[in-house]
Amino acid sequence: MADAKRDYYEVLGVDKNADEAEIKKAYRALAKKYHPDMNPDDPNAEAKFKEASEAYAVLSDADKRRQYDQFGHAAFDGAAGGGAGGFDFNSADFSDIFSDLFGFGDFFGGGRRATRNGPKRGQDIIQRVRISFEEAIFGCEKEIEVNVKEECKTCGGSGAKPGTSPETCPTCKGKGQVVVTSNSLFGQIQTVQTCRECGGKGKIIRDKCVECRGTGYTTIKKKYAVKFPAGIDDGQLACRIPGRGEPGSNGGPRGDILVGAVVGSHSTFKREGMNIYSTVSLPFSVATLGGEIFIDTVDGKVVYDIKAGTPTDTTLRLRGKGVPNVKNKDSRGDHYVKLVVKVPDHLSAEAKEALRAFDAASGDYLNATKNAAKDGIPKEKKKKGIFK
Repeated sequence: MADAKRDYYEVLGVDKNADEAEIKKAYRALAKKYHPDMNPDDPNAEAKFKEASEAYAVLSDADKRRQYDQFGHAAFDGAAGGGAGGFDFNSADFSDIFSDLFGFGDFFGGGRRATRNGPKRGQDIIQRVRISFEEAIFGCEKEIEVNVKEECKTCGGSGAKPGTSPETCPTCKGKGQVVVTSNSLFGQIQTVQTCRECGGKGKIIRDKCVECRGTGYTTIKKKYAVKFPAGIDDGQLACRIPGRGEPGSNGGPRGDILVGAVVGSHSTFKREGMNIYSTVSLPFSVATLGGEIFIDTVDGKVVYDIKAGTPTDTTLRLRGKGVPNVKNKDSRGDHYVKLVVKVPDHLSAEAKEALRAFDAASGDYLNATKNAAKDGIPKEKKKKGIFK
């Protein structure tokens, strides 16, 4: 069985509230420390370098970081019936870090620094669905409605008014990038930047489509049937719907739809992991003499035989009555029941007389102080403000 992945924040050694600069600084230090080229004799350096790079690829991207904070590693591994999904951890831009660390690239004397302008995957759509406590325990199916962008039927996705076409950007000549030259104490520096005129698309739309306003997409509502696996917990990823998220740019693929669970609370049961906890009131007579009681579980009522003399706060363990394993519904946790002995506060005259007879036969505790006074033990007087 493969080892579980470490938390990305732990890998980089940063707090979960760390900003972009702190994350970049932490990764820079780890990259320099564990880069294979810097540690040719350390066989573990490469694994540590890849681990840090993967963490940085997620936490340096605002959209991926938001997914990770919500669903953890499950956001990228297609867990809980997600199917194909995830993303390429190598897609992050490490060029500026490695340039600073190892001198990659010629920045001076006419050299150029390239910027990424290739195909970019669209953002994922996160949809949270509220389900009940019982639905989370046993699983359920829900229909969700999501706003998705589809290719505009009026312009065919071009964004241009019917009868017209996008024009080649005169600024970048259709390349989507421009070279900017600036002077410094060390000479000229040339950097390749995304063209501001066309936004990197290489095309300009003079007459925009009225229907999509030049975006090439219209928003429609679509319904999907989503299965929530038995045992899913609050905040967990229920499923991933591949290729139905936001459109990509520059020919990049669409993102996915991520469906997360918002599990409601229960008036009787509390959940911790795969275990369920509850408290049951135990009648005084049953606690003393023993007997059978009903206990509510998620599977319904069960009968449990209580031993005579059971004290309050006794905890019972009902094996296999807890939460199913989200990956194997046949494996379940346990249900822990805390028994609290209920002391009656309203008794009939007959019940009081019977209780006095019971007390006299079992130790005469009601007359304990009277008997003690006969032995010379002083009785504490009531003091105003202390006893009521």
